[in-house]
Amino acid sequence: MDIFVQQLVNGLTLGAVYAVVALGYTMVYGIIQLINFAHGEVVMIGAMVAFSVIKRLADAGLPPVVVVLIGTACAVPVCMVVGYAMERLAYRPLRRAPRLAPLITAIGVSIVLQHVAMLIWSRNVLAFPQIIPAVSFTIAGASVTGVQVAIIGVCLVIMGALALLVYRTSLGRAMRATAQNPQVAALMGVDVNRVIATTFVIGAALAAVAGVLVGTYYGLAQYTMGSVLGLKAFAAAVLGGIGNIPGAMLGGLLLGVVEALGAGYIGDLTDLCNYGIGPAESCADGGHFVLFGSNYQDVFAFLVLILVLVFRPSGILGERVGDRA
Repeated sequence: MDIFVQQLVNGLTLGAVYAVVALGYTMVYGIIQLINFAHGEVVMIGAMVAFSVIKRLADAGLPPVVVVLIGTACAVPVCMVVGYAMERLAYRPLRRAPRLAPLITAIGVSIVLQHVAMLIWSRNVLAFPQIIPAVSFTIAGASVTGVQVAIIGVCLVIMGALALLVYRTSLGRAMRATAQNPQVAALMGVDVNRVIATTFVIGAALAAVAGVLVGTYYGLAQYTMGSVLGLKAFAAAVLGGIGNIPGAMLGGLLLGVVEALGAGYIGDLTDLCNYGIGPAESCADGGHFVLFGSNYQDVFAFLVLILVLVFRPSGILGERVGDRA
């Protein structure tokens, strides 16, 4: 039971981050039917910018929370500029092109951003300064850190604020109208280009916050960190129903929990090899079963993606609709 509760907490923490990143995917897809595979690199840039700021302020004598907030405040506008530049320079000229062209462009933008980050911050793994004191609590036999509580809380606030923005404001109505039919929305006075650019900017701001949370949680950042994180967030968006904001939230949380529980239980079972009571064929083969639990936990995320695409391509909360004319 202790393992279950501990992995549930870990999964909710990871899933909350997946959900915030998945919101960027699902917002862009809902507006212009584009899978922005460069979104993970925006998360990486947010983490890198925050790292640079936090490292400079680590010895300034400021409270840790203030240092992290300053790092986030610097990362958000940088990522917003990157998001706007991507939409304006790379995607807007291809808006009427066949769908394959912007998809390939998104992959190209991802590679460009990775190498720009490598030139600025090097290819080495960067360690975040450990400025936040390690505070932990015991809940139902599980150890919960203050950072985990903060991450879950921040992500829930962000998801709630975004839901209010989309469903309770004039900008949200313009976004939903553009997503439903951009031509009719334009005839009704909606500035479609501004709405689409704003969607990219909001998604980039969410990615910046997610990058800071990931860097603070793991204490590490690297120019390639956005690739796998972005793919998992995309899997979360598909799981919940891509283009559906509540679905992205639900998909992220579910994916994090599934990944943590799967890796935790398999890792726990494989530790039996150390006591000579594990599966004989696996223990005799150099402990490959042990490695599966710790080194191949990404399998669970993408296995979920495959199962969803096979059995319910529209996702948990997605609806089967015809292609837009």
